[in-house]
Amino acid sequence: MSAAKLTGFHFHDLRHTGNTFASQSGATLRELMNRMGHSTTQAALIYQHTAMERDRAIADALGKLAKEALTKEDPDGSGT
Repeated sequence: MSAAKLTGFHFHDLRHTGNTFASQSGATLRELMNRMGHSTTQAALIYQHTAMERDRAIADALGKLAKEALTKEDPDGSGT
């Protein structure tokens, strides 16, 4: 890190951030394990942090899917 003139950072910090971003971008548990070179799920689960923003994105996507499904069944949206 000294070559990059970064202080207070460790290689592990970058690894953790990169794998957390990979997890948040949709990487599966197996994909995270492959990226990290681990053979067990235990280490990969560490990177499956749930961020508030990600929870909101998931909720929004679920709402959109539900709305689309309801519209297909009932084009006027009356629910009956």
